[in-house]
Amino acid sequence: MEQLSEKQCIPCKGGVPPLSTSEMAPLLTQLNPDWQIVDGHHLLRVWSFDNFVKALQFTNDAGAICEQEGHHADFELSWGRVSAKVWTHKIDALVEADFILAAKFDTLTN
Repeated sequence: MEQLSEKQCIPCKGGVPPLSTSEMAPLLTQLNPDWQIVDGHHLLRVWSFDNFVKALQFTNDAGAICEQEGHHADFELSWGRVSAKVWTHKIDALVEADFILAAKFDTLTN
């Protein structure tokens, strides 16, 4: 089976159904256990770093992945901490591409 991090995000053009809870569950198991699904709406993960420079570098690296994939997360950056929220804004819900993007972020800290 192809790893999520090896897949490409497919841009959502709207009108696609969001993933059901039962469809999300096996995808979540393929992510770092620090990811959580919040209210069935978005993925959330928080990373901790030794300092601001490392947190900023991670944010920039994750942002580069977003640009490459054409799929963008919401980031919050502070001293030694980065959080990311991932969901498909076009349908205001989760689709497989959100889990793919999260998996790609996971590769930055492995």
